[in-house]
Amino acid sequence: MQVRVIKIGNSRGIRLSKNIIQKYNIQEDVELILEDEQIVLKPISKARQHWDTAFKKMHQLDDDQLLMNDVFEDEDL
Repeated sequence: MQVRVIKIGNSRGIRLSKNIIQKYNIQEDVELILEDEQIVLKPISKARQHWDTAFKKMHQLDDDQLLMNDVFEDEDL
């Protein structure tokens, strides 16, 4: 896809179509990666997004058990 570089104040930028923004779920920020003579824009997802759903599913499957003992069980706090 070819897009025009436009002037934005003293800088330059590109416009992303509404379809691209929706398809890749782009919100306020994107990660800009410079690699191998290419510029890659990557949507930034919020940390821990959808964890609540994953934890509920783990509980339903009885997959939310501790994998190791509590590290403080032998200490006098």
